[in-house]
Formats: sequence, structure tokens, C-alpha cells
Amino acid sequence: MATAAFTSNIVSSLLFASNFRGNLITPINIVRTLASTHSRFENLQRQQNFNAGSRRLSCASTASSDVNSTSSVSTSSNFNSYPTYTRLLPCPPENGPPRVEHLVVSEGGPVLDYITRALNLPPLYVADLIHFGAVFYALVCPDPPTNATPEQIQLYKEVTDPSVLRKRPSIKGKTRREAQKTFRITSTDEFVEAGTYLRVHVHPKRFPRCYEIDWRSRIIAVNEHYVVLDKPAGTSVGGTTDNIEESCATFATRALGLETPLRTTHQIDNCSEGCVVLARTKEYCSVFHGKIREKKVKKLYLALAASPMALGVVTHYMRPINIAPRLISGEFISGWPLCQLEVLECKRVPWPSSITEKKNHIEDCGWLTKDFAYECKINLLTGRTHQIRVQLAACGAPLLGDSMYMPAAIAEATLPGLNPFGINKKEYTTDADKALAVEEWVAHHGKEPSVAIGLQACHISWDEGEHSYEAGSPWWR
Repeated sequence: MATAAFTSNIVSSLLFASNFRGNLITPINIVRTLASTHSRFENLQRQQNFNAGSRRLSCASTASSDVNSTSSVSTSSNFNSYPTYTRLLPCPPENGPPRVEHLVVSEGGPVLDYITRALNLPPLYVADLIHFGAVFYALVCPDPPTNATPEQIQLYKEVTDPSVLRKRPSIKGKTRREAQKTFRITSTDEFVEAGTYLRVHVHPKRFPRCYEIDWRSRIIAVNEHYVVLDKPAGTSVGGTTDNIEESCATFATRALGLETPLRTTHQIDNCSEGCVVLARTKEYCSVFHGKIREKKVKKLYLALAASPMALGVVTHYMRPINIAPRLISGEFISGWPLCQLEVLECKRVPWPSSITEKKNHIEDCGWLTKDFAYECKINLLTGRTHQIRVQLAACGAPLLGDSMYMPAAIAEATLPGLNPFGINKKEYTTDADKALAVEEWVAHHGKEPSVAIGLQACHISWDEGEHSYEAGSPWWR
């Protein structure tokens, strides 16, 4: 699995020591701590220092707080500031602050041994990280991020100098772009040669809900090609960049006693529940992807909204930036993909009781009137990330428990014109004014829900209904 290291990670940085011994590079270990709350990426202010005495780099970053959340980024080269690491199991009830390490191997050998020594971690803990899919490598260090310091850029140039790379037989015949592709380490005894880049997610995102579920009872259908799962909220369909172990695919595979791991064919949000199709073979995975591309797969959702929705097709356009929160416009903007859904039904239902909300870990997002909610049946016409959540919020009907989009909907109702893409948007005289307004609008969004929201993928069918499946009752019924 390839990833665009550095460029896709807002906190990535070139982290290498400046002293070279022959052709070997001594790593420095920069510890990265990220707040688990929602980050305002646009406002990250970075401060970087170079400590010549210890040959370590240390950085500190802060983000200004907003009305919904406080975000911060800090780093430290003192490992004692972190909790004692033992094993990844048992799973903690809550996620702690992530820690990501970027290293260059100074001496070839088994990857487990090297990481254990370089990061001063227990061998069993490092073995767990590899098992979870939290360790990645590239033959050549990826390009530095835009926020890299002059010292880091200089070190990158030394690491990737052609005279150094020519002495590494593993790179022969590969372009630099090919050698910089990042792949997951899958074995604890995998050999890594000197000069190899490593990215270690020392504190991966965890999913404690996986250990609370009776997975066998969530299986809707099984045949030779696929499994249909009634996904629980608070779980990941196929895992995250740093955790492929605690996923629906893994736990469903074990529940069914399958020898071949199930494959992900499509996604729904971690905080959503309902129908998910998992392929039993690589071939059927490709087949199902083809059906999705050809729009032969029909998906219906039940959404529990705080306000009523009018029946009919809802159209928006989504900003093509792969960062939450997703922003949408009711007017066409060149380059912004189309978002469409159809509201088929909308009925008033009692707002779930406090007992029901507590049982299902529904967050109180500040909606004032809680007498009634509105259950909408939705035909998803396009499949964008967060689409139903952000479109209903833009219509003033955010989903219950949606701690990311409900605060923004409340703020927009209180301050018309706050949303620079909304129906009451202001006119801006300069691009800088518009950019500032977008920043402010992003800041009014909250963090991603921790477990569940009012959204269920209630139905999935394909091949004109030849294959048709329904989820169980949603949590609010």
C-alpha cells in the first residue's frame, strides 16, 4: 500500500541527524504529539529550533482555539514525556495523542531490532505495531514538506545525493519517484538496509468498539463471493493508515472463521452504521468496484435530523480538498464535484431519550429543542465523503450527534452570512478576504464524532435488485 508520505501529512518533517559516518546516516528521533481534537490546519504556526549539542531537532506548533474546539501540536525529543509502552492490547477505552516518528536506517538489519533500538521501545510493542500495520518504509526518503527548515532540507539533499544512492543496489533500475513510494512493513524480521526511510506510527488510532461487538450477529449474508455486514457505529470498515487490525473486515473474517481475509469494496463513515459489502476474493472486489463505477449499486440511508427536510433532490458542489470538514456550495464552482441526494421520506419522530443517547454514545452538540427529530430516507445519488452529513447540515437539518457539522449549522443559523458558500453568503472584495472567511467558517466546525451519529446505511442492492439486503433497526428505534 503506497502513501504520499510528508506531503499528505500536515505534521510531517525531515528528521535526520546531521552527522554522517561514511555512507551511514544516524537518525534523530523527533516525537510528534497531536491533539486529538479538531485541528485548524490553515492556522498552524510553526517554531523550530536546532540543538547542536545533542544533534536533535525539536519543534513546537500551536493552533488558535475556536468556539468549538482547541487544537495544538507539540513535539519533544524527551521520550519520558510519553506513557510507558508495553503492548497494544488490551485496547484503551479512548485514543491518546498520536505519535509519529520518521527515521532513516543507519545500519541494515531486521526492522524490529532497528526500531526497538532507535526509539527505545519494547520489542513486543514494536511487533504489535507491525502487526497493526503502523510501520511503513521507502527505499529513498520522500521529498520534504513545505515547512521543512533549511537544516532539514540540507540533510535531505545529503541523504538523497546521487553519489550515496548509486552505492545502494536495491535502487538500481528505479526512478527516484519509484524509490520514494511508501509501503507497509508486514513482517517483524523484514530486512531494511542502511538508508531506508521508516515512518512509525507509535500511537495508532484505536477502535475499542471492535471488542464490544458480537460480530457473528452482525452478519447479514454470506455467499461464495461476498459477505454483507451490518456495520456497527464507532468502527472502521477497512482500517486506518496506522491500524488495519481493528477493522470490520478483520473482525468479520475471524467471526466467520475464514482463512482468506475479507476485502473492502466501499466505505461508510466510522460514525455511521449499516450495510457494507466485503469481498471474499480479489476478483469479486474488482467486480464490485466496477458495479459502483457503473452506478449499478443502489444505497439507501436513514438519517435522523434535527429539523425537517423537504422531499426531492438536493444538489451541492464539494470543495475538492481531502480534509475534514468538507465544504460545499449551493452554486456551481468550477472543479468542485457534484453532490446529489434524494430525500424520499421525512417523518417526525420523538427525539431519542437521554438513556438511548448515552447507551449509544451520542454526543450533545448544543441543539436547543429536543422534543422531536426527523427520520429521513435518502437515496444517495453520488457518493462523496461526509456527503449526507454536510448536505443536511447546509440545509439547516444536521444529524443528531454530529459533533463536526451540527456546531457549524447552529453558528450559521445564529449568524447568517457566516458561511462563505451558503445561501446568505457575503460578497468579498479580495481573495484574501474570502480566504479569511473560509478559515473562520472552518473554525466553527467541531471534531469528528467519537462513536455514533444519526445515520444508517439501511439498504444496499445491485444488479437491478438481484442482490438486495437490509440492515437491522437503527440505534434510535
